Amino acid sequence: MTGRNTDEKQQEKDNQNLLFAKYKETKDKAIRDKLIEDNLYIAEILAKKYTNKGIEYDDIFQVASIGLIYAVDRFDPERGYQFSSFATPTIIGEIKRHFRDKGWTIRVPRRIQELSKRINNAKIELAQTLQKSPTVRDIAEHLGNTEEEVLEAMEASKVYSPQSLDLTYDGGEDSDISLSDLIGKEEAYYEKIENNDFLEKAMSILSETEKKILIDRYFNKKTQSNIAKELNISQMTVSRLEKKILEKMKSEIEKIV
Repeated sequence: MTGRNTDEKQQEKDNQNLLFAKYKETKDKAIRDKLIEDNLYIAEILAKKYTNKGIEYDDIFQVASIGLIYAVDRFDPERGYQFSSFATPTIIGEIKRHFRDKGWTIRVPRRIQELSKRINNAKIELAQTLQKSPTVRDIAEHLGNTEEEVLEAMEASKVYSPQSLDLTYDGGEDSDISLSDLIGKEEAYYEKIENNDFLEKAMSILSETEKKILIDRYFNKKTQSNIAKELNISQMTVSRLEKKILEKMKSEIEKIV
């Protein structure tokens, strides 16, 4: 049962990578829409993690969806990463930016605030329809406003209220979360995921012996002499193989990058 489930998941991953490759080649809107729809669950899961922190779930989900769209447009299946590993930090980055930027520093007319929200919604819709970032004219025509009105609202929305990093939100279950927890630093975990995927892809061309030498030398910090004893070969052979491995890795990394 477990083997069959693993095979099914791998098949789904392969099918999705084929779709991404086709979208990269054709820029077909229907393929793009399907990729967004199939992966919308990622935005939903991440948005739910930031609920009960002072912002409505619908707003967070909308921002997470924007991050997902950006990730779909930027993803390159040839790099060997899983899409979820690539999309997660992009989506979280958009959510954190929203927490950082929310709020008005001066009293802005209600019509400007409402128009600003409509502009944000229009950007999402138009980005999917046009397959590019919409211009001021695109937004104005879509909303039935003048370009001057759109520009006025966009400029006003840049004036956000500065908030203390000590500001806390209700985290639920008798716990609070500070603003600094939301925006204080980059997510090292997600960078680690990408690095692991990257190394796994680059090392796929190595033999088992070459992988052992690379891992022992650069991860386990073993000496060439110790490795030579374990493999029952000379230290000179290990040295020669190490140079060969590094050349192969360099060549493979250049292909990936």
